[in-house]
Amino acid sequence: FDRLRRGRPLFCDMTWHPKGDPSNTEKPTSSTSMASNMLNYAGIETMLHMTCVGLTTEQMKENLYKAKNLGIRSILALRGDLPDGVDEWQKTEGGLDYAVDLVRLIKEEFGDYFVICVAGYPDGHPECKSYWEDIQHLKDKVDAGADLIITQLFFKNETFLKYVSDCRKVGITVPILPGVLPIQGYKSLSNMAKLSKLEVPVEIIEAIQPIKNNDQAIRQYGIFKAVEMCRGLLNSGMVPGIHFYTLNREKAVTQVLKELGLWTEKIQRPLPWKQTANHNRVEEEVRPIFWRCRPNSYVLRTSEWNEFPNGRWGDSRAASFNDLKTYHLFYLKSKSTKDQLLKMWGEELTCEKDVWKVFVNYLTGSANEQGVKVTRVPWDDDEIEPETSLICENLARINEQGVLTINSQPRVNGTPSTDLKVGWGSPGGYIYQKAYLEFFTSKENIVALKEILPRYPQVNYHIINHSGEADYTNCDEYQPIAVTWGVFPGKEIIQPTVVDPEAFKTWKDEAFALWLEAWASIYPKDSESRKVIQTIHDGYYLVNLVDNDFPKESVLWDILDEMLSLRALHEEVQTAERSS
Repeated sequence: FDRLRRGRPLFCDMTWHPKGDPSNTEKPTSSTSMASNMLNYAGIETMLHMTCVGLTTEQMKENLYKAKNLGIRSILALRGDLPDGVDEWQKTEGGLDYAVDLVRLIKEEFGDYFVICVAGYPDGHPECKSYWEDIQHLKDKVDAGADLIITQLFFKNETFLKYVSDCRKVGITVPILPGVLPIQGYKSLSNMAKLSKLEVPVEIIEAIQPIKNNDQAIRQYGIFKAVEMCRGLLNSGMVPGIHFYTLNREKAVTQVLKELGLWTEKIQRPLPWKQTANHNRVEEEVRPIFWRCRPNSYVLRTSEWNEFPNGRWGDSRAASFNDLKTYHLFYLKSKSTKDQLLKMWGEELTCEKDVWKVFVNYLTGSANEQGVKVTRVPWDDDEIEPETSLICENLARINEQGVLTINSQPRVNGTPSTDLKVGWGSPGGYIYQKAYLEFFTSKENIVALKEILPRYPQVNYHIINHSGEADYTNCDEYQPIAVTWGVFPGKEIIQPTVVDPEAFKTWKDEAFALWLEAWASIYPKDSESRKVIQTIHDGYYLVNLVDNDFPKESVLWDILDEMLSLRALHEEVQTAERSS
């Protein structure tokens, strides 16, 4: 999902798998759950396929309401394939006979809430008596309320273009998207052709027969043919877009799009954090900065909100964050395997400094002692933000000394909104940021830090331990601090990230828990490695610092340097006292 999202697709489909309990929202791999995850966590507009075969009208309504409650607004309405061992269509008592009946049900029950898509068959539906009768059935579905058509795969452009012309002749005016399948393997092509009841052209069979055991060669041939086909379709003037069948393998489709010039990753981001595609959150403009690197967690924890902050954060006492007890769910888990994590974070930890090195290697992109690059840590879902490069040298320096940063942003004073590192929002605007640092560090460092902070009244701070018993701050308890804002022509000022003391207390539970849930858990119980992580969890504090004087160079680095120097001085004094 995340790899596809980079290319900014208009929407992606999730197929309906009748044998996989598709409507069960408690099952992570059900069709409905997967569609919800793609929409809410990957941020991709999602079309959920639904079939009515074998289901009653009430069951269909229940499935549709589940989809609506999850934020899904697009449905591909299908009759569905006949069950295994059944040769002829059999009516379900109290059910729907055909896809047109499902379209009518959706319109009657939900009005215009759902975008309704239906399937078209350029070669005619295999169960239909004639090509023109099938087109009439398609017109019936459109007349019942379908908004667009996606076609079954085909092998020749002439087949599709004739189909579109014939559809227009009978009064079908909605968009018709061609379904294109890049050939990715001999077996998958055979299976798809059999499933679709289509005959593969002789020239394609002759081309791939000599290379049928060479998947790479077939894939390259498939990419070449798909690019050739898509160029012809797009140049015809009859195609508003292209719908690809990926077969759950996105590499070929990505390559096709790149060769067509349709793959772009450089679209200006509307806000500085990853957005969801759920229409219920379309006006959401403000989030606490703490979850910036874990947006999926934030979406989950706020999924039951009825309204989302727009313009200002407001009073967080009224906000209710869901408990996060489901670290095992795939959209919250690490994208790396346990073996990969061990190689990155260390198969054996002997002391806290081993952990410090992991943070340094992550920030600098350098390989560890085993020659493995550290590409992720538990507190970050994705790659390091481009803006981090502006302060990376300072971050690496303090992490090397036990100040373990998990979130940060540099100060920004009126940088154009189109800037590649810190830009967001519409062109012609200007971006402002207060320097922000969030980190774990030892109790000894905290003692020194608390001595130094009173000298810097322009800095807001919040220091807390895992239990919350130690909680020090100079922030107004219920007053959020804007740390990022943008000024754009003809608009009010937008402030998309804030530091909120109440929300920080919620975040600290999650931040501390990740030491154990995501890191310690990869080591055997009672191992020295797990004890090292447990010691950090129990003894370190979580700190956030905000330098409000954003027009000037940030003093946060000075504060941390002074903290480390004072801590060293404290240790010297203690050593001298013990020796005397």
